[in-house]
Amino acid sequence: MNAVIKVGGKQYFVKENDVIFVEKLNAEAGDKVSFDQVLMLDNKVGNPYLEGATVLGEVLKNGKQKKIRVFKYKSKDRSNRRTQGHRQPYTQIKITKING
Repeated sequence: MNAVIKVGGKQYFVKENDVIFVEKLNAEAGDKVSFDQVLMLDNKVGNPYLEGATVLGEVLKNGKQKKIRVFKYKSKDRSNRRTQGHRQPYTQIKITKING
């Protein structure tokens, strides 16, 4: 069974036993999570969501992605140069069951 779910403002195409990385959720490792914003289930499309459809998952871990460098500058102005780093937090989830 395939589904498209909406988590953290993004859409994810999932199947059972898939492992996905989503925006950080307020859940600890080992917690069970349920997603009720199911946009599509097999070939059924919701308007905007399907009634009664849920996707169940288990939180594997919370973490941070690799650091990216952000460099800002203005041309011909040597005083306005700035380097920053950013690590986006994420939650790793294993999809356990899709209910339709």
